[in-house]
Amino acid sequence: MARLKVTQVRSEIGSKRNQRETLRTLGLKRINDVVVKEDRPEIRGMIFTVNHLVKIEEVE
Repeated sequence: MARLKVTQVRSEIGSKRNQRETLRTLGLKRINDVVVKEDRPEIRGMIFTVNHLVKIEEVE
C-alpha cells in the first residue's frame, strides 16, 4: 500500500478550530513537521480539510 508524506508548510494560527484539530490528529504540531501515513480514505479526507496548510508527497 502506498504511503503519504505530509509536511506542514503554513501556520495553524487563524485557521478554524476543526482545521487545527485535524492537524493535531495527523500528528503535525509546527511548521516543517513531517509525518508518513498510510494512503487510506480517512487520511485523504483529513488532508483535504487542511490542504492549504500542508504539502503531500507519495512515498514508497
